[in-house]
Amino acid sequence: MNLKRSILFILALLLLNSCDKKRVFDEYKTVGDNWKKSDIVSFSFKESDTTKAYNLFVNLRNNDNYEFNNLYLIVALEQPDGLVKRDTLQYEMTNPDGTLLGDGFSDIKENKLFYKEKMRFNKLGTYKVHIQHAVRKTGKVVGVEALEGVTEVGFRIESL
Repeated sequence: MNLKRSILFILALLLLNSCDKKRVFDEYKTVGDNWKKSDIVSFSFKESDTTKAYNLFVNLRNNDNYEFNNLYLIVALEQPDGLVKRDTLQYEMTNPDGTLLGDGFSDIKENKLFYKEKMRFNKLGTYKVHIQHAVRKTGKVVGVEALEGVTEVGFRIESL
């Protein structure tokens, strides 16, 4: 009986994994339940095709401890030659009633946030992506030092 369950479980995993044909790169890093402003989450990947276009996403897992309506991120894309392109991004994180946006049945939600659409990597080599939060309380100049409720930060590349 356990052998049947194990085989079914393995088959289910293979089936779920094969359904994600667009995935080129997909990785998460844990930041705990207090993402510090000084903690930059970095990802590294190699690009070997300068002719294809991709969609890029920042993925986020958060829970009910996230107290803000929006999320502000600074995302830097470092090219193989060292050139860095930096963007400040804003994402809506809650519905008007205050409930968290995102996928998930429990208090943990997963958000797939668009970063760049139809992006072409013009240079061959290793690219790096650096992500840090830039959340501030309304009317405050100094940013939030430890952002509660964000547990994991991810980066995803999908083929078109």
